[in-house]
Amino acid sequence: MIEADGLRKRYKDGTVALKRVSFRLDKKISAIIGRNGAGKTTLMRILSTQMMPTSGSATINGLDVIKQADEIRKIAVSIPQEARPVDYMPAVDCVKLYLAARGFGSKQAKVSAEKALRTVGLGDSMDKIAYELSGGMKRKVFVAMAIASNADVIFLDEPTTGLDPFSRVEVWSAIRAIKGQVILTTHYMEEAQALSNDVLMIEAGKIFAQGTVDQLLRPFNGLVRVESQRKKGTAYKVGSTWVSYVKKGMAKSLVGKDDIIKPVTLDDLFIKRGVNLES
Repeated sequence: MIEADGLRKRYKDGTVALKRVSFRLDKKISAIIGRNGAGKTTLMRILSTQMMPTSGSATINGLDVIKQADEIRKIAVSIPQEARPVDYMPAVDCVKLYLAARGFGSKQAKVSAEKALRTVGLGDSMDKIAYELSGGMKRKVFVAMAIASNADVIFLDEPTTGLDPFSRVEVWSAIRAIKGQVILTTHYMEEAQALSNDVLMIEAGKIFAQGTVDQLLRPFNGLVRVESQRKKGTAYKVGSTWVSYVKKGMAKSLVGKDDIIKPVTLDDLFIKRGVNLES
């Protein structure tokens, strides 16, 4: 379980990335979602003991992220967005090296690494040199590290950024195989909807909503999103597109031939919050 109370982070240049956020995460997979620059990565780095907060506190399984950082690092794993495997090493050796750094013995590291790589679908590719692997396969190597570590808490920062749709689904499957509590950041709303039991929504360093996907989308029950190049009634302008919400059964009779009807997703919470309503 992760708890935060009044976490604030102010950088030396004056930027305030987190503005006294408080929350509790206790589900199997929790997603922290928001636009680029919302404060997601800063929050993850503080929780994973890679960065000190300016003020406030946080605990992981009752351990203080500031005062008991060494203890947290024994039970938690953090896979940053920019992580890359060593190009000249086979995938299995990358995982074994990581486990050795966490204190695994040679035999245990080998068995655990091979088992984890098979779990993520890399059983036939574990001896391939890392630079021969696709982008999705490289990300799966890191998910294998998290699985093999048997850590209680795993932090994944933007685990599928830059991947093609097929590779993204492959990584999703691997994430579901992790046994510990998973905290991931993403700006892909479909990723949060596909994976998470709990969603924490952050914008400009503040949390504005938390709950299951169904709970968060409850205000949109029975509605669909209509995208149009012309304003029709109450609408939100996003770039050159007007976005409105109508009852599903009435959508086809209300929209024009050039309008686009889409199902509501978590994106719509940001659309309604992040742009000015024009009526």
